[in-house]
Amino acid sequence: MRSHDTQPARGGSLYQEVTDRIIAALEGGRFPWVQPWGPADAALGLPKNASTQRHYSGINILLLWGSVFEKGFRAQNWLTFRQALNLGGSVRKGEKGTTVFYADRFIPKAEIARATETGHDPEAVPFLKRFTVFNVAQCEGLPDSALNGLAPLPEREVIPTAETLITATGVDFRIGGTRAFYQPAEDFIQVPPQPAFFRQIDYYRTCFHELGHWTGNPRRLARDHTGRFGSHAYAREELVAELASAFVCAILGIVPTVRHADYLASWLAVLKEDDRAIFRAASQDSKAADFLLAFQTAATAAEVAA
Repeated sequence: MRSHDTQPARGGSLYQEVTDRIIAALEGGRFPWVQPWGPADAALGLPKNASTQRHYSGINILLLWGSVFEKGFRAQNWLTFRQALNLGGSVRKGEKGTTVFYADRFIPKAEIARATETGHDPEAVPFLKRFTVFNVAQCEGLPDSALNGLAPLPEREVIPTAETLITATGVDFRIGGTRAFYQPAEDFIQVPPQPAFFRQIDYYRTCFHELGHWTGNPRRLARDHTGRFGSHAYAREELVAELASAFVCAILGIVPTVRHADYLASWLAVLKEDDRAIFRAASQDSKAADFLLAFQTAATAAEVAA
């Protein structure tokens, strides 16, 4: 069984392969960051490796969530073929794995020689490595530690958890008006009052979308906020905020939803023009979600210390 391939990023084939899958899902009316929470009845949370217990990040979150949806898995835990064997289990015969990717850079020998000859710094070449993983539902004989998942929190606990995170960020949060938005120049977020939302939980989903934008401030993760409405730059930033909100919601036990489906055409245009766009967006989403969730970790540590 071939477990991985390496493809220089300049060739573009793996980037295009993943981009085409995301485009096909969007054109089919399926948003990869919300679809697992319907027919699959999967546990909420980010996909993680059942051996290392580390969460997957970036584009791999979307790919694994998509597999959960397509195949009806209830678990978010994954293993390579070899990891399943090392845990004392095995992948059931006939099971088909899901492809995930690892991105890195390397310096070719020819580039090292060129740099030595010219006295310039060598230029690294980006590449993608392809791996195959299997959901624990496709395996047998695994220990209980590999099967543990994140149980969804009941809504009465979800809301205080969301409030705690919002407060912990220290953001200038203003309640009022009829629109939700982040104002980069003055660095504040404004959202309508809770009674303005048809469902209470949508208030929190909206808050996390705007907090996704807030992370891109130059004093934080420094993303481009200069794009005007309708531009590719604007669409890219909206996609980052959309996915960051979904990642944070999943961690907190809140079912992600699409907050701005009206941007679908703009997102598709960006993806069709640039096969790296979804990789960059997903990477930025993970960084934004990690940035926000760090506030929750700090707040919890402070409570314990007190």
